[in-house]
Amino acid sequence: MSSLRSSSLPHRDTAAIVLRNVSKDFRRYQGRDRWLRREMLDMVLGKRKETETRTVLRDINLEIRRGETVGILGRNGCGKSTLLRLMAGILQPTSGEVRRVGRVCALLGIGTGFHGELTGAENVFINGTILGLSEKYLASIMPDIEYFAELEGFMDTPLKYYSAGMQARLGFAVAMCAAPDIFLIDEVMAVGDEGFRLKCLKRLQSAIAEGITIVMVSHDIDALRKVCTRGVWLRDGSVHMDGTIEEVAGSYLDCFYGAGQIEVSAV
Repeated sequence: MSSLRSSSLPHRDTAAIVLRNVSKDFRRYQGRDRWLRREMLDMVLGKRKETETRTVLRDINLEIRRGETVGILGRNGCGKSTLLRLMAGILQPTSGEVRRVGRVCALLGIGTGFHGELTGAENVFINGTILGLSEKYLASIMPDIEYFAELEGFMDTPLKYYSAGMQARLGFAVAMCAAPDIFLIDEVMAVGDEGFRLKCLKRLQSAIAEGITIVMVSHDIDALRKVCTRGVWLRDGSVHMDGTIEEVAGSYLDCFYGAGQIEVSAV
């Protein structure tokens, strides 16, 4: 695929993402079983709902260097996706600081940022423009995107008729054409056939050679081992372990299959 690299990339030894004492809380509203009429009356009277706060991430301190490839591991609900959204700037921390250097591109779910009523080609133009790419450049690489995403004959079809795998392929192709400085991926490669996953892994390895910083969230430990050199294990909203991907993945798997089967309930 064609690529477009930034001419002002920071030095490889500089930090690409820095999180300092980052915590994230979410409010959870109570009383979901109340009648709509009661809800509307309370709004008119200015009554506030009772809320409780849930801390998803607490006191996260991470520094990811430019060109590093980092895999985020952990059980469902431990805060992996929230961490990625903080890195992307989609969410703001409740406390602490998040800093990024360079162009960020995030694949945070199937069809994220796409509109179902628009065609594949129209979604490429809209998302590419958001990423800072010109319409002329996007038109020139449209055949590359169509070929890489294996969507020949479907680019003029509304996205609502795409399968989850087709949407994932299109999203990955658009992200790669933007040649970001920082690429954040959340389980997107879990969708699609083995052939496309291998193609994605090969493209990611090329991106690594180009110096792109990659942060991946995945339950596919083998995929993380193929792409990443560093692993971060989140547990109960905190960094439980930070080291090489082999060390972290080995310790993580030991909790399920080794002597420390303390987290065996759900992956």
